[in-house]
Amino acid sequence: MTQDTRSPTSRELRQAAKQEVTAQSLDLCLVASRSISITGEVSRVAHTFGNVTTEGYPGRRFHSGSERVDKVEALAIEAACKLFGAQWANVQPLSASNANLALMTSLLEPGDRVLSMQLKSGGHLTHGSPASFTGKYFNVARYGLDPTGQIDYGEVRRLAHSHRPEMIVCGASSFPLSIDFQAFREIADEVGAVLVADVSHPAGLIAAGLYPSPIDHAHFTTLCTHKQLFGPKGGVILSGRSAHERLPTRDSTPAKLMDRAVFPGFQGSPDYASIAQKAFTLDWARGTVFSSIMDRTARLAGILAEALAAADLKIVGGGTDSHLVVADVTETGLSGRQAENLLEEAGILTNRNQIPGDARAPSESSGVRFGTNIAGFRGVSDEDFRLLSETVGAVLFGRISSRSALEIVHNTMDRHPIPEIIL
Repeated sequence: MTQDTRSPTSRELRQAAKQEVTAQSLDLCLVASRSISITGEVSRVAHTFGNVTTEGYPGRRFHSGSERVDKVEALAIEAACKLFGAQWANVQPLSASNANLALMTSLLEPGDRVLSMQLKSGGHLTHGSPASFTGKYFNVARYGLDPTGQIDYGEVRRLAHSHRPEMIVCGASSFPLSIDFQAFREIADEVGAVLVADVSHPAGLIAAGLYPSPIDHAHFTTLCTHKQLFGPKGGVILSGRSAHERLPTRDSTPAKLMDRAVFPGFQGSPDYASIAQKAFTLDWARGTVFSSIMDRTARLAGILAEALAAADLKIVGGGTDSHLVVADVTETGLSGRQAENLLEEAGILTNRNQIPGDARAPSESSGVRFGTNIAGFRGVSDEDFRLLSETVGAVLFGRISSRSALEIVHNTMDRHPIPEIIL
């Protein structure tokens, strides 16, 4: 039986897909949470496993006919542990947000205390923001940044001792500098808290040894595979030296507790097509091609930070130790939303972002967050990226028209087509 693909919906979907391909080819995407997903043979192989629905873990399934997906999940677990130097991994979470929520709901009771980073300072919604159920169900205290834009570890320690949290969350969504995970673990141990590190954004840099690793400091590390690992939408939970040690707040180990937390605690059957893609990409990320992409990604972020500062934009934290650059656009006379829209007219994709002390609502914001994952993946040269970075500043200050900037962007990106990496 064949499916009729001539329906209006089918035509509209195909048209949207063609338009998206063109946009991704020509626009300069600096949205920090986006990347290029590796496809080719990976997608064809992985698609087969999307037809399997089963629950449980390898060797402990609740449906027959699971032997092949058992092998796939075991390969993904092995690849994750090797890539990050972990002792244990769970590769079933459908996203990093799911991973965070599974952690919090299994480790905490409603009203329990959490210490996490303020959203305006770079934290994430699932770390206890009032907009998330995590901020409604748990008693959350929030730490911020010092006047230089660094994490104020003295404040973290003071809040930990006064708040006595059951959980401390580190890692961030829009904090561009390095994090001292060892310092966080020392503070967590002082107050008997579980330490969770969410490194969804710098996961690739960590894998390449270009950013500090939390694996042997945090009790749990969460990450996603689509932001900086160029894999499928999905999450991973890892644990290092603490994987088989009793948790300070539970009579269980991280490995045992989290396997129960993900299934049956938080989700049912996982996406085995995604897990197959995770196995491919996590293994690929151990190679030299990935390392070179990450090296370029970090270098381009430094070029962007320097160019924006030279254009008279204030850079949160004074620079970057990662792929992230967060700029305060107040001096341009624009809000973050207006800056985002103006840059989009020039073919430059970003996202508005609150900054420390921001008086504007999240929907408006006073900052813009940039990321260099896609530019790094596409192999944009230092010279070309410096021109593109200078164009960003020129657009924001009205020194160049959006039309002229669009021509520069499209001509430059056309020289750096999206590479086809087939595993």
